[in-house]
Amino acid sequence: MVADIKRTVKLVTEQRNIDKPSEQEGFPMKSWNIEIYLLDESGAEKPASAFHKVVYNLHPSFKNPTQTFHEPPFRCENEGWGEFDMTIDLYTSEKTGKITINHDLNFAKAHYESKHNISIKNASAAVINLLRETGPVPGDENGARKKDPEKKRKRAAGAVDMEKLADGLIKLGEDDLLHVVQMIHDNKSEDTYTKNDLEQGEFHVDLYTLPESLVKMLWDFVSATHRTAA
Repeated sequence: MVADIKRTVKLVTEQRNIDKPSEQEGFPMKSWNIEIYLLDESGAEKPASAFHKVVYNLHPSFKNPTQTFHEPPFRCENEGWGEFDMTIDLYTSEKTGKITINHDLNFAKAHYESKHNISIKNASAAVINLLRETGPVPGDENGARKKDPEKKRKRAAGAVDMEKLADGLIKLGEDDLLHVVQMIHDNKSEDTYTKNDLEQGEFHVDLYTLPESLVKMLWDFVSATHRTAA
């Protein structure tokens, strides 16, 4: 229900010599670290808070070659003597898969940066709001409400889990999605943001702008549909 969202990831790598014996003659031991940021429209660094976790897949010679981090800037810090290519997996959630980028760890410079263009698919409503911190998302040009940092748009305890609702909507079949679109049109408020993208055949909605009663209706429908399918 949401178009792919394009962003630029920036990797910042730093390295320096350290006074430790090297396993390889002629290659001094290094301490190196990598941090991950998202760039906004002006190219400024912003916290990559849209990512749920980041997994670094290092050279298999490391004792712990798979290293996972859950907080920006997802700093990975290690020691070693050798350069190598690695892959880095970026997760916006546990359920929507991963985005993998390649990184060349080298010691040519003490500090270097690299940029990677990525495409985020099936972003939940919560992730979309976080991505607005680094630029517009599809539909914003038509009047989407920007995230208000002073306003905590959280549901009361025991209410609908908005991320689960978004995941459930994504998994609905075409007929059920059409029914959902009709429900939204019939029950939305003046504050509800929706957009029909006829060219792409897509319907966009900001779940956080829906009335509580409509959120409950959608939750009940999604829950019943998935129980029937199971």
